[in-house]
Amino acid sequence: MKIAERAIDKLANAMRIYAEANARFDGLKKVDLQEAIDNLDRSFEAKLEAFHSLYDIDKAAFDYFENADTSVILLLRNAIHHRDHELFSSWNETMAQEGGPLRFLGAEFLIASHYVVGGGHVANQLYKAEDFLLRVDSELNSPALESKMSPKNRSKIADQLRADLRFNELLAKANAERYPTRQIYLNVIPIFISAVCRTFKSLKARGASFAGFDASTYEMHFTDELQVDLSVLSYKTIRIR
Repeated sequence: MKIAERAIDKLANAMRIYAEANARFDGLKKVDLQEAIDNLDRSFEAKLEAFHSLYDIDKAAFDYFENADTSVILLLRNAIHHRDHELFSSWNETMAQEGGPLRFLGAEFLIASHYVVGGGHVANQLYKAEDFLLRVDSELNSPALESKMSPKNRSKIADQLRADLRFNELLAKANAERYPTRQIYLNVIPIFISAVCRTFKSLKARGASFAGFDASTYEMHFTDELQVDLSVLSYKTIRIR
């Protein structure tokens, strides 16, 4: 458990660093947009890596692939970590590529996010919704299909995405409103919050201490206060003008 407690503190530390990068983003982008984007994306990826480190230590005691939130966060981490494909370019990174947002002049994007109960302001870390399915749904014949995972496990995560995380609802709405798939984005922060809440609650119930400064700061938020309703998606649109 001591090893797990160090991993908890590492994850909490990564979450604090991401929150700080997010708070500085708007100011920094006026000075150096690329640095602002890199700081935010790399600090988010550090959160994914820290979550995966905790998974490595704790997977014998807790089934991280049984629930949609924890399994999809691990899927995202592995996809970004191995980067043997062109999927999972963040919204900010995509908009900052050569030509900038003007490449999408006149286009409207659909942004989906799961509902965080009592969360107040929720950060945005946006990835194309289709990228998740292209990674695990063999019926899409994607060249970026996850090759290290068994067909059974890929199919399980595809089902979790479509049902538990309401991708079927999202895609049906997008289709009815005529959004191209490349213009549908998902905010993964609520899913990450849900995964951390689930994991921290399990660890606390098994006797883990949240002893480090960052861990003790985040303990109450993720074991008592925050809750994500993965059955509820909210939507907003962004039009490039």
